[in-house]
Amino acid sequence: MTQADMEVPVLDVPVDAPEHCPGTESELAGKVSACDGCPNQTTCASSGPKPPDPDIPIIKERMKGVKKKILVLSGKGGVGKSTFSSGLGWALSADEEVQTGLLDIDICGPSLPHLLGLTKETLHTSSSGWSPIYVTPNLSCISIGFLLPSTSSAIIWRGPKKNQLIKQFLKDVDWGDSLDYLVVDTPPGTSDEHLSVVQYLKEGGIDGAVLVTTPQEVSLQDVRKELDFCRKVGVKVLGVVENMSGFVCPSCNGKSDVFFPSTGGAKALAEEAGITFLGAIPLDPRIGKSCDFGVSFLEEYPNSPATKAYVEIVDKIRDALGPID
Repeated sequence: MTQADMEVPVLDVPVDAPEHCPGTESELAGKVSACDGCPNQTTCASSGPKPPDPDIPIIKERMKGVKKKILVLSGKGGVGKSTFSSGLGWALSADEEVQTGLLDIDICGPSLPHLLGLTKETLHTSSSGWSPIYVTPNLSCISIGFLLPSTSSAIIWRGPKKNQLIKQFLKDVDWGDSLDYLVVDTPPGTSDEHLSVVQYLKEGGIDGAVLVTTPQEVSLQDVRKELDFCRKVGVKVLGVVENMSGFVCPSCNGKSDVFFPSTGGAKALAEEAGITFLGAIPLDPRIGKSCDFGVSFLEEYPNSPATKAYVEIVDKIRDALGPID
């Protein structure tokens, strides 16, 4: 399947619709501020209640084999959320008996194919659905990046089309008979993609969310919004991770602050919000190197302080999720 195959969205969005049109099938059609001034507002608002989404039971059935579903969230871009998601995937799959999948729903900025060394891969379909791309025998990934003609191709879609692709990923991807962990890498913010994945997984259940931030207050402000989002939509917060928590010299292991934690950083935020502080991952230039080459930083540099921090954080996430049934 190519990008051209996805050009016609399933949801009926008028060509002259406003930028954030919820779509004519939405319960909010014609009733939100984005609809103000739209020539179709009256028609959409008077169309009556929408029937239940027939795809949600299908998604629930498809997700039956996924034991633990984890969202990785950040209110702000540039905090290393996708880097953390890939590191979490590598760490969970270090146990060869554990099957781990990574779902990239950052539609406009898919990073996981690059971080996992999969930029030349393309998706394949079979009678059972889309097949994820395997990094190792027990670590796989799905991303819109596998559907694009090149890494520089832009996705210029309104919200409903992005939502429809997320639905397809959840409904049509064949993860195999049993997947122990599904890590969902989300874009920054609390908007379309986040609402979609929560809505579509509501019956199958989301086991928890990990919030990623950097130490400075400008990042923490947006994480507070993400925390509020999780509480409003009923997603359990497993804890918060402070990424880029100081710079650690690869030679002497000396540490210095790059982003000054003027308000106490993620640890103070966790105490203030009553959530778990999962840990702090220091900057190590070799993390960027590993990501660019698509290899596991944890395996390449097992003695790095950042690797030790990752391992401790992943252990806490496992404990919060509980045993795999």
